[in-house]
Amino acid sequence: MTSMLRSLCRSGRRLTVVPDRRQYRIDPLGGASVRDVTPREPTPRRALARCLVRMLPETTNQVANNAMTKGDVLAAARIAGIQAAKRAAEMIPMCHPVLVGNVTVNFSFGDDFVEVETHVETVDRTGVEMEALTACTIAALTIYDMCKSQDRTMTIEKVALWEKSGGRSGPWRRAEGED
Repeated sequence: MTSMLRSLCRSGRRLTVVPDRRQYRIDPLGGASVRDVTPREPTPRRALARCLVRMLPETTNQVANNAMTKGDVLAAARIAGIQAAKRAAEMIPMCHPVLVGNVTVNFSFGDDFVEVETHVETVDRTGVEMEALTACTIAALTIYDMCKSQDRTMTIEKVALWEKSGGRSGPWRRAEGED
């Protein structure tokens, strides 16, 4: 027993030993730990995420026509999304850093919303779902930031993973209407 364990036992703190650590991201003392992915072989991984930025129809029109006073909203949001995908592991504590091979950030418009869609691809030992969700969310926040002076009613909604492929669990796709 290490000196740290002995001192914890003497302090009267209750220790919980997790029987099968591999199943959880918890160390023997109950603290958070990162899952070991080094034994895995790198395989192609892909993830797609989407969200909506709801806004007034006039704001949607200005964004679509590149007429916002702060500049090109979609270009800034695209760059922000790409940067965010590459830095997801720095913001999410249990997220493994991956070598992001490709990121695309696309936009589509409705009368009162901008839909953000992100695709992230890699060949690595773990998936890129968090990178796709981070890219999507940061792109949406950038749209919000650049439009907030003209539209305080905006909301960011329905942030969700829509597809993933690769890895042990294989492909997955959200059913249409399951948002």
